[in-house]
Amino acid sequence: MQNHAHTTRTRSTRVALLASFVLAAGLTGCGVTQTDYDRLVIENRTLGNRNQELVASLEECEAARDALGSTRTSSDSSITSLQAQLREKDALLTDYEAAIADLEARMQGLSFGALDPITDAALADLAASHPDLLSYDSAQGMLRFNSDLTFGSGSDTVSAGAKSTLRALASILKGSSAAQYDLIIVGHTDSQRIGASTAQRHPTNMHLSCHRAIAVRKELMGLGVSGSKIQAAGWGDQRPLVPNTASGNTPANRRVEVYLGRSVGGSGALAPTNTTGSTTTGINIDNETPPDRQPGITK
Repeated sequence: MQNHAHTTRTRSTRVALLASFVLAAGLTGCGVTQTDYDRLVIENRTLGNRNQELVASLEECEAARDALGSTRTSSDSSITSLQAQLREKDALLTDYEAAIADLEARMQGLSFGALDPITDAALADLAASHPDLLSYDSAQGMLRFNSDLTFGSGSDTVSAGAKSTLRALASILKGSSAAQYDLIIVGHTDSQRIGASTAQRHPTNMHLSCHRAIAVRKELMGLGVSGSKIQAAGWGDQRPLVPNTASGNTPANRRVEVYLGRSVGGSGALAPTNTTGSTTTGINIDNETPPDRQPGITK
C-alpha cells in the first residue's frame, strides 16, 4: 500500500512540474498573452489541487481496505472457534444418543408379565368390595385410592375406613403368590393451593402428596408388609388425571396409587407388570402411565 501511495504522489509531483515546464517554455519560445498565461496558471493550480484530492481519497480507500482485511481475519478466527464448539457439541450429542440407544436396548431385553392370576383376582375382588374408595387396573398392576376417602382434608392421617381396606390389602401382599412383588406408592394432589393451617405440616402440594404416600407405606408396614419392599413417592399436582378446574379443587386428581411390580435385580427397581413391553423403574413408574389413566389426593 505504501509503495502504491508513493507512486501516486510521485505522479502528482511530475504532473505539476510538467505543467510548470510547459508554461515556462511557452513564455520563452513563443508569444503568449498575459491573459493566456493567467488562465494556464489557474488551470495548473486546479489540476494540482484535484490531484491532491485524488491522492488523499486513494489513501483513505487503502486504509479502509486494510481495516476490512483485519476485520475479516478476526471474523475468520471467530468462525473457526464456533466450528470447534459445534464439533464438541456434536460429539456430546453422539455420546448421549449412544447412551439412550444402549438404555433402550437393555430395557427391551427385559421381560415382563401381568400379575399372577391369584394376586390379580384378589386385588380385583378387593376393589369390587370397596368401589367408592378403591379401583384396580389389572393391565398396570395398580390400585388407586380415592384420597378424599383415604385422608381428611389437608391431612396425611389415614382414615378408619381406609385402614380396614389397607388391612385387607396387606393380607393379600403377605400371601405366597404376592411375595414376588415390590410396591411403589405414589401420591397425587389437585392444583388447589395449600391452606394456611395445612402449610404448617405440608408446605406444598408436593409435600402433601409425598406425605400421604409415606402414610400408606407406614400403615402397610404396621400390618406386616416388609418396608424393604415398599417405595413411597409423590407427584404433587404435576400429573392430573383430568384437567384441574379454575379453582384447582378437582377431586378426581386427588389420589394415591399403589403399583405392584417384579423386582429386577437387587437394585430395588421395579419392572412394570403390564403386557405392553414398556419399562419403568423407581419413581418413574408413573411416567409410563398415560395422563388419562392417572388419579389424586385431598387437601
